[in-house]
Amino acid sequence: MRFHQLLSKATGLITRPAPTNSLTSAWRTQAARVPASVGSALRISAARRAFATSPLVERSLVQRPAPAWQGQAVVDGDIRALSLADYQGKYTVLVFYPANFTFVCPSELIAFSDRSAEFTALNTQVIGVSVDSEYSHLAWTQMPRNKGGLGDMKIPLLSDITKQISRDYGVLVEEAGVALRGLVIIDPAGHVRIHHVNDMPIGRSVDETLRLIEALQFHEQHGEVCPANWKKGAATIVPTPKGSQSYFSSNNK
Repeated sequence: MRFHQLLSKATGLITRPAPTNSLTSAWRTQAARVPASVGSALRISAARRAFATSPLVERSLVQRPAPAWQGQAVVDGDIRALSLADYQGKYTVLVFYPANFTFVCPSELIAFSDRSAEFTALNTQVIGVSVDSEYSHLAWTQMPRNKGGLGDMKIPLLSDITKQISRDYGVLVEEAGVALRGLVIIDPAGHVRIHHVNDMPIGRSVDETLRLIEALQFHEQHGEVCPANWKKGAATIVPTPKGSQSYFSSNNK
């Protein structure tokens, strides 16, 4: 039995019900305090700091089945239907971002796209997601990178025009009508394993995303757990009182 399964059995995290209405309600309670404009949404506020202690935190999506989704996406320069079910048996990384034709967003999407081969080697598909239409996505990919566009993309760009996907994954700022920079890693069994959210001014790290996937896969394959700052090839921990002593004695002299 894997470490997260042992922990879940002890705490009941996976089996405890999480009503969708409560999740949405908790988010809307906090989002109601956020100014309507995207510009204002960039400002750090007391309401956002309060979010860290809101009931929503207790209902994290981590370890739970990923909310199903389907929609139109730009894939290899064409528009076609896409769904989470298409990636069953793979790791899936959802990269939520606020809006097309902006500033930090193209830097992130280009960075993930340019390293898509590394994700493919890890049986992983990265998908960019925003509330823009698929036609807006397509237009952005046809704009050159030196003008703020994306150019050719090696990852799909999913349209969340109804905002429901962003809402279901807890990253939508309701009053601003855009998503925060959420990064969600879903395992091949369809469970959320990582759920990180950045505020809008801060871009995400491709290196860190790859590290997290490698750590998840190492744990699944070997049953050992990955300590702070772990990288592929580094020491891991046997998650038992006796087994862990080898790591602690070697790394805490």
